[in-house]
Amino acid sequence: MRGRHVVDISSTYKRVALKDHVNAYGKQESPVRLTGYPSWKRSLPHVIVATLASFLFGYHLGVVNETLESISLDLAFSGSTLAEGLVVSTCLGGAFIGSLFSGWIADGVGRRRALQLCALPMIIGASMSATTKNLWGMLLGRLFVGTGMGLGPAVAALYVSEFFLIHFEQVSPAYVRGTFGSFTQISSCLGLLGSLFMGLQAKGIVGWWRACFWVSIIPAALLALLMEFSAESPHWLFKSGRTSQAEAEFEKLLGEAHVKYAYAELSKPDGGDDTEAVMLSDLLHGRHFKCNVQLIFIGSTLFALQQLSGINTVFYFSSTIFKSFGVPSDRANICIGVANFLGSIVAMILMDKLGRRVLLLGSFSGMVVSMGLQVVGASSFPSSTEAFYLSAGGMLLFVLTFSLGAGPVPSLLLSEIFPGQIRAKAMAFCMSVHWVINFFVGLLFLPLLEQIGAQILYTVFGAFCLISVIFVKRNVVETKGKSLQEIEMALLPVE
Repeated sequence: MRGRHVVDISSTYKRVALKDHVNAYGKQESPVRLTGYPSWKRSLPHVIVATLASFLFGYHLGVVNETLESISLDLAFSGSTLAEGLVVSTCLGGAFIGSLFSGWIADGVGRRRALQLCALPMIIGASMSATTKNLWGMLLGRLFVGTGMGLGPAVAALYVSEFFLIHFEQVSPAYVRGTFGSFTQISSCLGLLGSLFMGLQAKGIVGWWRACFWVSIIPAALLALLMEFSAESPHWLFKSGRTSQAEAEFEKLLGEAHVKYAYAELSKPDGGDDTEAVMLSDLLHGRHFKCNVQLIFIGSTLFALQQLSGINTVFYFSSTIFKSFGVPSDRANICIGVANFLGSIVAMILMDKLGRRVLLLGSFSGMVVSMGLQVVGASSFPSSTEAFYLSAGGMLLFVLTFSLGAGPVPSLLLSEIFPGQIRAKAMAFCMSVHWVINFFVGLLFLPLLEQIGAQILYTVFGAFCLISVIFVKRNVVETKGKSLQEIEMALLPVE
């Protein structure tokens, strides 16, 4: 039954430390019946604040799209595809560093402090980029911003997952996990769309690109400030032994009526996860070996294929591509941003109806078709008008189909399949793979476009999309409507 959830609770609830409650729970005194789900409205404001990190991620991905030409003219590197690629990819290199350590930072200082920390390099880096007088200052600023980009979205996804996906099925019922898990992707889309809107005046107003970087400081400062008033993850507090604080956060997020059952679930051997510290070496061997190798392989490969599809070349360089067709890039880029946003909204609606695996298969299949249209458009067969419609239409379809599954699903899927004791560090490892591939795609796209041409390059991207379809079909299990325990059993049957 979706509307009601009836459970038996052991022991009478009191405002006591968790270890005392666990003892009471084990004695099974005074069974109490608890009905209904806690309201998601209590957690929503905290989640919205956390997703500012994802908004900044999307904003900084797209901020150089429309402004890159103006930046190159003002900083005297116009015409150098390598320098333009570096302006894009230096940020991604910084994101690799940030994501690599995100799991350790999140486990060390907590999810809330980690999100505040990610805002600091974004503020510093954006200020440096906005005030620089040369290429090196821009690259250093982008490197700083990138470290925040790598840290923030990974921790935000973890923070949201532990509010909605990790704790208990009554907090995030299996049939709505995907909807809540899509919040970070939608926030990224809004950030990307915001950067494209800000870039509209880049060619008309001298130095406008500097304002585009200055504006990004506002959401970064809000993230640092508002997280001070947001809840810490009770899951992390429990693992850290800070049980009284975990109790207070549970009441803030769930309401007093649900705290007792939440603690009872968390105190179970599989509810709080293993509180033993997990080192880097534990991810690749030891008693977690069987689980880790399989799941990290799936997660890393999904993120690698996501980037090898070429999707971020659209977000980084669509202005350059549209310019080659003589198309006003400002309007075309807004269409791309809107397609990305609308697709993410549809994905949020369908995530818990069609399922993660179905969306991934449909998304990558659609990307194969759309990339095929761009290959034909780049060939010598169609007329110039036909080539434009094929290429532009294929690009819009590519972005739309990406946002329906290949964009939002991997992060959500990983938060569902990774066991709690390795979740933060395993997600950090997989995200670092994402940023490495992203770095090289961003760095090499323009030089390769000049050297081998659009037709061959788009064929390579289309081939990776096809490989993605095969990989998902063979390796990804459906998690829709399943409890987290059922997912783990489906992936790794108990021997």
